[in-house]
Amino acid sequence: MAAASEPIAQSPRIVDLRHLGPRELDVLLLEETVEWQERLDWDFAPSADLIRQFMTTRALNGCALVDRGEVVGYAYTVIEDRKGLIGDLYVRSGWLGGDTELQLFRVLMDGLGATSLVQRVESQLMLVEQGTALALRRERPAVKVYERLLMKLDTPAAAEMPRRREDAGRFHIEPWADHLQESAANAIALAYDGHIDSQINDQYRSLAGARRFLYNIVQFPGCGIFHKPGSFIAFDTRTGWVAGIVLVSFVSPEVGHITQLCVTPQARGAGLGYELLRQAVLALRAHGAKRISLTVTGANSEAIHLYQRCGFEDVRRFFAYVWDRA
Repeated sequence: MAAASEPIAQSPRIVDLRHLGPRELDVLLLEETVEWQERLDWDFAPSADLIRQFMTTRALNGCALVDRGEVVGYAYTVIEDRKGLIGDLYVRSGWLGGDTELQLFRVLMDGLGATSLVQRVESQLMLVEQGTALALRRERPAVKVYERLLMKLDTPAAAEMPRRREDAGRFHIEPWADHLQESAANAIALAYDGHIDSQINDQYRSLAGARRFLYNIVQFPGCGIFHKPGSFIAFDTRTGWVAGIVLVSFVSPEVGHITQLCVTPQARGAGLGYELLRQAVLALRAHGAKRISLTVTGANSEAIHLYQRCGFEDVRRFFAYVWDRA
């Protein structure tokens, strides 16, 4: 009698994330948390807890990659006004390769594109590999892909950032206070007018968008824990107008992160960006940061040059993704 044939192994299948509970994602989220810590020096645990909360109520829109009953990848989206955001996309290391990440991208992009309310899709995914980003761009030319850099500074190097005397006295720098939020939003809207980063994040294009951006930084743990003592705002003493801001967070107990650094066009070239960065770095170090990170768009060579001069080094390259409905 002929021997029974071996069962044919099925490739991972895509399922709706709302059909799963938080326990089914536990192993996946624990592995992702470890990977964020090891590769990015970032505590992903608060974000993982938020995902579990939404999973409990079956309120997280997205998809999962399931192999033999085990969840090996997932991705989810959020819709704000007329914009779709890809909040995360992650595949466990043992299942990377081939087009597993691309499969999740396809499902999300098709779903958002089929929703007439959504006019734009944005995302920045720090763990998605370069090959997936390039494959997505080839497969869907309408999706714009922008290279981003994660840079890092070991704080002992901060001692090498001396105070400079360019335009001494022109700018008055104040510690962050909640009542300065409207001035900070003005600085963001002015600083990013026509800037490449306004193509990546449309909140930079308007005062209302800048207000939402600031609210997210201060309120949500996905951006780290906002650190008021290390955040500053500068005013031009000649005009009284806002001239620039620097905002920082702690993304793990010993790692500070520069979440925002910008200078308005009228204040550029006077050393204000350097001084804001210097004060933020020193404040973070004084409050226990052993390392400081930031992200910057690869095409923003002026900012990259400033960070390199201050001792920041490129530690990872990732991508931002943008799609606009024609």
